Amino acid sequence: MVALSAANIAEAGQLVEPLFRNTPQFHDPVLDQRLGRELVLKVETLNPLGSFKGRGASYFVRGLEPGREVVCASAGNFGQGIAYAAAARGIPVTVFTAENANAGKVARMRSFGADVKQFGADFDVAKDAAREYAAADGRLFVEDGEAPAIAEGAGTIGVELVPLDLDTLLVPVGNGALIAGIGCYLKAHSAWTRVIGVCAAGAPAMLRSWHDRTPVTTDSVDTMADGIAVRVPVPAAVGWMLEYVDDMLAVEEATIGRAMRLLRETTGQLVEPSAAAGIAALLDHEIPGERTGTIITGRNYLRETG
Repeated sequence: MVALSAANIAEAGQLVEPLFRNTPQFHDPVLDQRLGRELVLKVETLNPLGSFKGRGASYFVRGLEPGREVVCASAGNFGQGIAYAAAARGIPVTVFTAENANAGKVARMRSFGADVKQFGADFDVAKDAAREYAAADGRLFVEDGEAPAIAEGAGTIGVELVPLDLDTLLVPVGNGALIAGIGCYLKAHSAWTRVIGVCAAGAPAMLRSWHDRTPVTTDSVDTMADGIAVRVPVPAAVGWMLEYVDDMLAVEEATIGRAMRLLRETTGQLVEPSAAAGIAALLDHEIPGERTGTIITGRNYLRETG
């Protein structure tokens, strides 16, 4: 496992493409009233990708040689990020997704120039196929949750949150790169902020891995939150989380749906299920701290919930 660097994250804060940086962060009084506490929302949806993934992709792609094909697996948002960043440098991208991947996300990846191959019953099966495809012809396979630069680019969110002096930050956890990068920076510059990860109860692999202190694979996932539907943890990301994450929580499907509706009713934001995980945690759990924040990670969802 290659260590993350708070200095690299600070550098990324200057190098990540500007349209992904300095995103809105605010609290909504009506939402605060409904939750019974002040909650800062860090909104990562107002960019061409509709998610935070452009931060890590932008920082990672800066270090690539032009021309060599990049291969990755994605539920949709990471693939969009890599495709968007690589297109600017003339780097071809192939993305593997599950056969049941969100059709809107697949279309967006293709719109950014990616060759999308749909394979297998879930994300982790698609990832195995992507790894095999890359190895067969010397292509570069990049795994979200394994490449330090991707986590460090995502960690630039932490740079922007430090001035808010938060007691607690709730972070949706998929492969762990986002929370690892943010946690690395906050532990160096806001050590009192408690960093809490939130998983879907129907995709508990990362939660179990953190509690058991070793990667724990599950047989299946069952959640509408495809952005955090991890079945096979990335060992590097688990190692980073053990260093930088203070607690991990799970939220039920019904509560994720409630959180999405609450955000829509109070702020008008239409988001994907994983983006509402932090708010769902506040509905399901007693969360410590007076000043709490969460990250609205993505908007790429085309189906209605409950």
